[in-house]
Amino acid sequence: MNLHTATTRYRRFLWVLLAAALAGLGVLIFQQARKEIPDEVRVFSGRDPDWEELFDFPFVSYEDAVEVSGNGSYRMELKIFGLLPLKTVKVSPLREQTIYASGSPVGIYMETRGILVIDCGQIRDASGVVQSPAEHIIQSGDYICAVNGEELSDKDRLISLVADSGGQTMELEVLRGRERIPLAVTPALAEDGTYKLGIWVRDNIQGIGTLTCVTGNGQFAALGHGISDIDTGTRLEIEDGELYHAQILSIQKGENGNPGELRGVINYEKSQKIGEIVQNTSNGIVGQLDSLEKCEMNLEEYPIGLKQEMQTGPASILCNVDGNVEEYSIEITDIDWNSQDTNKSFEIHVTDKNLLEKTGGIVQGMSGSPILQNGKLVGAVTHVFVQDSAGGYGIFIENMLESME
Repeated sequence: MNLHTATTRYRRFLWVLLAAALAGLGVLIFQQARKEIPDEVRVFSGRDPDWEELFDFPFVSYEDAVEVSGNGSYRMELKIFGLLPLKTVKVSPLREQTIYASGSPVGIYMETRGILVIDCGQIRDASGVVQSPAEHIIQSGDYICAVNGEELSDKDRLISLVADSGGQTMELEVLRGRERIPLAVTPALAEDGTYKLGIWVRDNIQGIGTLTCVTGNGQFAALGHGISDIDTGTRLEIEDGELYHAQILSIQKGENGNPGELRGVINYEKSQKIGEIVQNTSNGIVGQLDSLEKCEMNLEEYPIGLKQEMQTGPASILCNVDGNVEEYSIEITDIDWNSQDTNKSFEIHVTDKNLLEKTGGIVQGMSGSPILQNGKLVGAVTHVFVQDSAGGYGIFIENMLESME
């Protein structure tokens, strides 16, 4: 083999090596960009964002947008090297408005839309025989909306109608999922001499959570996740609800494997009511304050931080664990731009020694605590890790604001 042939082969080898390296780099950029660029982003109405600044990925180009709806949403095609399709990003407008972060504890009272059936059980009738009148007819999670044509929302009224039925078959209408369906159930005469259907029911729920934010016109959002029934595990369908002042009295400190809890008291006097709850959404409860000026809650104005502005690293939360709303340091450890569960869009870890000493980290009752980063309101606490009380999940603030629209 002469020197010229050897040199030619060596050059070919280098070109092949270079091509392989460029191909590998392209694949790496492609995979990383698909993962780290969200499938959907929101931008403030009337603003034209600088995509190259927001998503600083080499060799990624942002093509002309195509409008897809009347509300100003559009889709934008992203490509590698201007040729290879990367992904399509949906861009939706978000109204820029005054937002006050809170962190104050609130008392929650909600009445269900109809009477929630927790479970069906057995009763012993007057002759000692065990019966299950509602079994295979009424299901756990059903909402009884009407009995014999009478609309119901009060479980005491249901008990009264069953007791007065004389054992005659009753025509029920229940909400199952999104469908209202008719059912027929015959009460049994129990051994105590009263007629019963053999069901466990609930018509209201109450508890303590954290107020996340309030808009300039008094709309509020809290919790960062919907309220589910503790027995059925389903998100409650509510008719209406009320928001009250609450006071934290004690803390059950969280430990690994045993989530802690903020324990407090709710004063249900009329003078302590601060607002109306209108929806129990998957992204939290939303409603309207009776008076923004008179609510007597911690409210501090912050600009809204969109999810594409967030980054892993230092952040803080606002919460009240001992009588006053304080700011505590945390770390945002991971961000899932395309999480299917919006309540678990990013992970946080409490780093503040003071808060760890008081609570062990994140505890029940802190859901809804505002999360701040770089001087902006970016999200809220939603869940604690059962096996690591210092860690938990958060929701993007834009998802909570969308639920308020």
